[in-house]
Amino acid sequence: MAMSPLVVITGPTASGKTRRAVDVARAIGAEIISADSRQVYRGMDLGTGKDLDEYGDVPYHLIDIAPAGYKYNLYEYLRDCDRAEADVRARGRVPLLCGGTGLYVESVLKGLHLPEVPANEELRAALDGKSLEELTAILAQMKRLHNTTDVDTPKRAVRAIEIERYYLEHPDAAVAASPRPRTDAVVVGVDIPRDERRRRISARLQARLEAGMTSEVERLIAEGVNPDDLIYYGLEYKYITLYVTGRITREEMASGLETAIHQFAKRQMTWFRGMERRGYPVHWLAWDMPADDFVEEVKTLIADAQA
Repeated sequence: MAMSPLVVITGPTASGKTRRAVDVARAIGAEIISADSRQVYRGMDLGTGKDLDEYGDVPYHLIDIAPAGYKYNLYEYLRDCDRAEADVRARGRVPLLCGGTGLYVESVLKGLHLPEVPANEELRAALDGKSLEELTAILAQMKRLHNTTDVDTPKRAVRAIEIERYYLEHPDAAVAASPRPRTDAVVVGVDIPRDERRRRISARLQARLEAGMTSEVERLIAEGVNPDDLIYYGLEYKYITLYVTGRITREEMASGLETAIHQFAKRQMTWFRGMERRGYPVHWLAWDMPADDFVEEVKTLIADAQA
């Protein structure tokens, strides 16, 4: 029998993809590997929507693996995802990637493997003091900028330049890092209409605020996490940190955050549609499809991929 493909369940925030992934995992003997860039952090629970109680007896990986305040990156994610998938397969289980971070999902599908690049202190010294705009311009001369992740802070921009310089000086490493697209993946998207998505986002935000999301941020700060590091994570942590540190009112926090989450969901869908144009087909299944029907559809897709 052919090896099981990598199963991917993705979709925008509030689409219910975790519940779907759990249902599928139980039916096919899978373990879930998270593809969420913020659920890696311990103690950041309500704001990242971990909903760990949904997993029940289904094992999961790459959740709660880094301390709050840390800046986990794509290199670390791809390394850890490879290890998790190998571990799952070694035990005869099926790897099921679930999450809405498009960069993570597409990088896995692309078969991207980033070598470990050492620090270049001489280069860092030469770039020290340059503005983010200057660093972005330098990086843009070295590579095509597909997203803003590499240039959202000067520190990240310097690191991205450092990596590109390393590749120029070590062509063998650049070859090793070249994408090798996976042909063994079945990608399922949870399709939810825009109006329903917006309704669910608003209801979920209200529920999480009532459940103590503000207290979660206050606890993280009290435990020593730098408020600026929380702001860096964006969305819930940005707006609530601005509120609890007195920089905006509660009303500004609530309204600004709701708008930001809606915009984030729209960007997620733009990424997924772009993925399809870049050659990574997504099988879209309705968000409100009966659970058994959803599972059967995924099982059929897996059987077709193995045929």
